[in-house]
Order: sequence, then C-alpha cells, then structure tokens
Amino acid sequence: MKRILMKGNEAIAEAAVRAGCDLYFGYPITPQTEISEYLSSRLPEEGKVFLQAESEIAAIYMVYGAAAVGKRVLTSSSGPGISLKQEGISYLVSAELPAVIVNMSRGGPGLGNIQPSQSDYFQAVKGGGHGDYKTIVLAPDGMLGQMMEPVVFTEPQFDPLPPKDWAVSGKEGRKRRFIICFALDPQELEKVNQALQEKFRAMERNEIRYEIFGDEHPDLLLVGYGTVARILKSVVREGARKGLRLALVRPITLYPFPSAVMKEKAVQAGRVIDVEMNHGQMLEDVRLAVEGRVPVHFYGRSGGMIPTVEDTLQKVMDILSREGVKHENGI
Repeated sequence: MKRILMKGNEAIAEAAVRAGCDLYFGYPITPQTEISEYLSSRLPEEGKVFLQAESEIAAIYMVYGAAAVGKRVLTSSSGPGISLKQEGISYLVSAELPAVIVNMSRGGPGLGNIQPSQSDYFQAVKGGGHGDYKTIVLAPDGMLGQMMEPVVFTEPQFDPLPPKDWAVSGKEGRKRRFIICFALDPQELEKVNQALQEKFRAMERNEIRYEIFGDEHPDLLLVGYGTVARILKSVVREGARKGLRLALVRPITLYPFPSAVMKEKAVQAGRVIDVEMNHGQMLEDVRLAVEGRVPVHFYGRSGGMIPTVEDTLQKVMDILSREGVKHENGI
C-alpha cells in the first residue's frame, strides 16, 4: 500500500473525502487551517462543495442547512471559533441532525495561543452550548493536527445507511417534512428531551472506544488521550526497562467515556495517575469512573506546554515510592 507523508489536519480532510463528505463550511483559524486549505481543492475534484464562510457562526448554520437536506457535512475550527459555534451545535442536537465538527484544540482561555492543548475537554464533553445535550466526542488535539507522519489509506467499508426519510429534500409527491429545533409547549419539550436522553443512552451502550497498553498486571494505571497518550506509551516502555509494571488506558471516545474498563483496570492496579495538557478536566470523569476505589493522582501542563516522558516517569516513581510499591530495581 502507498504511504503518504501528511499532517494530521490533511489526514482528517482526506479521510472525510473518502468517507463521502458532500460539503465543507468553515473559517480559517490556527492550528486547523490546513483542513480548509486541503479541502478547498480536494472537494471540488470530487464534484463536492467547499465554501469559506464569512464567520464561524455563519459556517455552523450552513452545516445545519446541509444536514437538514440529508448531506454529509463537515466543519472545523479551534478554540474561540468552536465557542462561536456552540449555539448552532445545540440547535443541531435539538433537531437531531448529523454533522462532523473538528476542534483542533489550542491553548486558552481567551485568545490564548496556537500551541497544543487539551483545555477544551469540558466544552466538548459536557456540552458547551445551552440545553441538556451530549455529542459523541473523539479525542485528538492540536499537536496531532500539526504532526507529520506516513499515512496509509484503505478504502472504507460502510454498511448501507438507512433511508433519510426525515430530510427536507423536496416534497416530490410525499407528505411535507419539517426540521424543528424548538418546542414552546413545556410538555412537548420534555418529550423531546426524553427522546434525546434515550439516544444518549444508546451512545453509551454502543459507541465506547478505548485502547489498553502495557503490563497485564500493573502496579499503577496511567490515563491519557491524544498526544499525551503517545507520551504515556513511552512512559510505560521506559518504566518496564526500570522494572516498573505500568499500564495505560487511552480513551478514544471522551463521550461516551470508558468508565467500566477504567474502573476495572484502576482497581486491578491499585492507583491511577491522570495526565493531561490542562489542569484536570478529564480528571473529574476518571474519579467518577473509579468511584473512590483507589487513589487518583494528577499531573498536568497547560498553555501549550507538553508533559515529558522523564517528568511523568518521575511522578510515577514518586507515587510508587510513597506507597511502598517495590520493583526489581528496588524502589
């Protein structure tokens, strides 16, 4: 198979094309602008639509319109741009319209900087817009968007999608269809919310994804996602060379969160360290998953600073030493 050297942003864009993306609407902002740049030429090659909107707000409502007529639609942004899209995201959920939204997270708060960060976890996982909603959240970050690595693309295999009998694609002799994102009657709105909650429960049953890496019988469990998970794999390997038994749980979906496997592996290890490029946003979900069964430690960097293998491993060794865990090298 042919290997192509690509940035993560470019790989996302090409993957979207191969997955059948019909339209892209977005607005430039670092560190995700390469997604727009790539798709500006790639989508027209496939007879599809690329449009640079006049703002992030305009882009998200173009996404709403495209999704309403049954098209596969993508937008992307970062930091402040995602904040501007939040109202539209809430509207998309209310109307139950499918779309893909990419956030190449940057340092914050405010304008922050363009360095890699994981400080948008709360915004994505807890619902950054108004209302009682959730979305499926996968877990890359800004550094992965800018990294370059060899990529091998395979032709995607998809099961046939069900007919989009909800799309407002023209009347064509059938009954009229409506896309509605509000209900003024409180009893009706409660029914809408109850139906959405059942959909969220189905996500939690069917959409959880994660990776387990390292020792099968660890003395400490590391937790991290995105760029941090790559660093933690090196921590696990380096720890093994020092006689440490370490394992990693890498959430691939941040919502739904892999709570059951997190608890199982944490109880097995007896202690956990959560490592993030923020000040402890996923930490809340890790603690909820563990249910107080074992101590949960935290190590975080922010503002675009990245945890190193050496510093993280030292944190791990300090925890094990304080708790009297022995290994073959004698700590």
